[in-house]
Amino acid sequence: MTFASPPRPRPATPRRRGPLVPTLVTLAALVVVLLVLAQVWTEVMWFSQLGFLEVLRTEWVTRGLLFVAGFVVMAAGVGFSLRFAYRARPVYAPSTQEQANLDQYREAIEPLRRLVLIVGPVVLGLFAGGAASQQWSTVQLWMRGGEVGTVDPQWGIDLGFYLFTLPGLRFVVSFLMAVVVLSGIAALATHYLYGGLRIGGGQGTPRTTRAARVHLSVLGALVLLLVAANYWLDRYSILTKQQTGEQRWQGAGFTDVNAVIPSRAILAVAAIVVAAAFVATAFSGNWRLPAIGVGLMVVAAIVVGGVYPAIVQRFQVQPNQQDAESDYIQRNIDATLAAYGLEDVETSEYDANVTAEPGALRANAETTASIRLLDPNIVSPSFKQLQQIRGFYSFPDSLAVDRYTIDGESRDTVIAVRELDQNGLNAGQRNWTNDTTVYTHGFGVVAAYGNTRGARGAPAFWEGGIPSQGQLGEYEPRIYFGQQSPTYSIVGGPESSNGWEFDYPDDEGGQGSVQYRFPTQDVSAGPSVGNLWQKLLYALKFGDEQILFSERVNEHSQILYDRNPRDRVAKVAPFLDLDGRVYPAVVDGRVKWIIDGYTTSDQYPYAAVRSLEDATTDSLTERSASVQALLPKQVNYIRNSVKATVDAYDGSVDLYAWDAEDPILQAWTEVFPTTLKPMSEISGDLMSHIRYPEDLFKVQRALLGQYHVTNAAEFFSGNDFWQNPADPTVTNSDVPQPPYYLTLQMPGEDQARFSLMSTFIPGGSTARNVLTGYLAVDAEAGNTPGEVAEDYGKMRLLELPRDSTVPGPGQAAANFTADPTVSEQLNILARGDSTVRRGNLLTLPVGGGLLYVQPVYVQASAGTTYPLLQRVLVSFGDEIGYAETLDGALDQVFGGDSGADAGDAGAPDPGTGVDPEAPDTGEDGAVQPTPTPTAEPTDGATPAPPAGGGTTSPDARAALDEALSRAQQAIRDSQAALADGDFAAYGEAQARLDQAIQDAVDAEGGLGG
Repeated sequence: MTFASPPRPRPATPRRRGPLVPTLVTLAALVVVLLVLAQVWTEVMWFSQLGFLEVLRTEWVTRGLLFVAGFVVMAAGVGFSLRFAYRARPVYAPSTQEQANLDQYREAIEPLRRLVLIVGPVVLGLFAGGAASQQWSTVQLWMRGGEVGTVDPQWGIDLGFYLFTLPGLRFVVSFLMAVVVLSGIAALATHYLYGGLRIGGGQGTPRTTRAARVHLSVLGALVLLLVAANYWLDRYSILTKQQTGEQRWQGAGFTDVNAVIPSRAILAVAAIVVAAAFVATAFSGNWRLPAIGVGLMVVAAIVVGGVYPAIVQRFQVQPNQQDAESDYIQRNIDATLAAYGLEDVETSEYDANVTAEPGALRANAETTASIRLLDPNIVSPSFKQLQQIRGFYSFPDSLAVDRYTIDGESRDTVIAVRELDQNGLNAGQRNWTNDTTVYTHGFGVVAAYGNTRGARGAPAFWEGGIPSQGQLGEYEPRIYFGQQSPTYSIVGGPESSNGWEFDYPDDEGGQGSVQYRFPTQDVSAGPSVGNLWQKLLYALKFGDEQILFSERVNEHSQILYDRNPRDRVAKVAPFLDLDGRVYPAVVDGRVKWIIDGYTTSDQYPYAAVRSLEDATTDSLTERSASVQALLPKQVNYIRNSVKATVDAYDGSVDLYAWDAEDPILQAWTEVFPTTLKPMSEISGDLMSHIRYPEDLFKVQRALLGQYHVTNAAEFFSGNDFWQNPADPTVTNSDVPQPPYYLTLQMPGEDQARFSLMSTFIPGGSTARNVLTGYLAVDAEAGNTPGEVAEDYGKMRLLELPRDSTVPGPGQAAANFTADPTVSEQLNILARGDSTVRRGNLLTLPVGGGLLYVQPVYVQASAGTTYPLLQRVLVSFGDEIGYAETLDGALDQVFGGDSGADAGDAGAPDPGTGVDPEAPDTGEDGAVQPTPTPTAEPTDGATPAPPAGGGTTSPDARAALDEALSRAQQAIRDSQAALADGDFAAYGEAQARLDQAIQDAVDAEGGLGG
């Protein structure tokens, strides 16, 4: 009987993998690459077009090298420690209960062991590389920084060591400490898991294999050596430490020098000795010696590093603190004045008069003729209403103060750029084509005299309209780069095309506007998007597929983005802190944005540390979106080292080395050798518009509140510290009053200068609001190409007597409010549909005392609202003046003979506050009747009606009510006429309004009281 053999099983046919998965993986990789390139390569294109590719390349290469170095050191250190500990494990784990309990963990980790040995170090390396790359600026300064030429008062070491070398050394030591500690943790865990380290067993001390002992001993020695290095560097870092508690000065004090510094040296030596004990253990196998050494180090750190300095402070310093700390306080004073550029402040005593005398202002006629009546932080709505032209144009909420030469005279000017604001377009106009290719730029600047006013209190514009007309002459008016520019625009087109960009409104051509084509063939304002690859990258970057498919994106197109001037400078100069205010100027036929750049450090020995944000925050930064405080950064050294400009037409950025002696700027010049231009390349026209920076002045005035006291004993007592007064025009707020730009003549000087000023009152929350100091800095750089005026940056501080009775700003504002005449008149202006707003309260040292001047604006509470200058408040001591003009108010204070002859200054009647020839421009820039007063919530307190009895005439009361009724009707008629564009009716309504207001004032005078 035969049996058939069973059929052999066919070998399984391997399943073919379809193309779907590889295709999806490939596509996903391509998408990731494209998304990365959309961010990375477009940055390269942006920097390259702007001419700052060196900055991007240097930063990225430095970051990349540091990332690689950090990754390699950390990954190699931890990886080697893990692998060595695993390979050095005992062949057979000891037969102990402890090891038996660990078996389950060894079995659990074994399948993942290879993964852990690779992934663990890699992950730690990635974190370490990222942390290291953040220190690129520290490393570059360490490599490029040189000597300063000044030594510290403790060690006699050049300050360059503290500014450049010490931060780099501390970074390296702290990074290596992290590597060694993590490597040690990895080694301990691995040796313990695989039996190289046994803790239990009742032996009293841990037992290790020889390999584990050597491994852990070496790591322990390295940790102790790095601890020693840290202690040694602490001896120098203590010179820059911030003091705590009630101590008001920075740097090493008596206890630091005589107890803390020696203790750090002792602990550093102790750490080296204990490190040697760890090395000895690697050979001897006795862990008792390093264990004792570590214990003694902990005790020494407590006793020598903590208890001993506390004893010295408590029993040697505190009983005689003023004498003991005197030398160290003086070090702090001297270092602070040097670090903040305050060494050359010219301080003089000023025994200010509080009694006004006739003719007292005659010697200061130039100052009084130049007093700025136009408040740049209030009149923005007036600029918008009178010069906006179209709803999609806009002005910032805080305008800039500059000076221009007009008819041979330097005039303080309030100036603004007419920027594009696409939020002003109606909904039907908003689409990708309009937003990106049509409405691309603003048009022109608007400028008004700072010390005069037009008809009915409107700004007296000397440049305005579209096309721009006035005293500036010919210049490129198109604003493609500004503070309110769109996120991105695409400009350019074929030469045969007239362009499709909206340039400016025009009624003569019959189309309502003039079109414009940006000349991309001749001007480079942004990266090209002329080919498919560039279109794809930017479509991905901005998430707009229209960039890829629109026919308006052609071979001539350029894309404009990152258009805010401050942002552009921040990108090309990452080593600078930028001033919170960016201001425009017409320079050499172009509109330029000017930005001040600062180099800072927190490593200047003994200098006071301040927060930039706290020092630069004031009432203006609190309420204005266009003015920012500096970043919340702690510094103890600052220099205005760079002046930067951004061209509003093509976006080009120029960086000028303003303070070539600054050691930090010198180091950055070595890092980026082609980035900065020398000061010699600044034209005379640009130089004439450079001014002393606002934020630097804020930081300096904050320091001078204390450091005007230069004697250590007086500084210790602190009884003569000052503070900046709160802004009296802002209710329910204690933020400081901002500094103000204006032209003034300081006592003892032979001429008035464009200056930046601030005041001081006694320090403390309960102090009287009287003036204790007045600070002004010469803010004008001159007009010589490449050469700064001799007095630019010269600070002059007037110190008033300690028993001063000169009112501070808060008290002056309160006196205005409490004055019966002023209160009555302001209430008349505030009746009906109008609201009173008080402008900036300026303080000027004239007439042998200090004069306060405050413009008073009136605006309607509804409808077309913008402020008009109607009155001027003046005070000198306890005397108060209130009139329609500055001269009138001064005459009230100084007995009708102020001596402030406006004609002396050669300006268009500035003493009266009215320019009779100043045009009142309407919607098209032509001369038009001035619109009605307008209103919004009051910044200052609106005075209450005067209390008191007296007899009221029924006829006078009826006349007053009737006049106010006519005024309200005239306001309504004015608004209706303006809305209809009927300027004839508008002018007639304004005439009725003026008459009604005058009748109301006359009737008010007839009331008893």
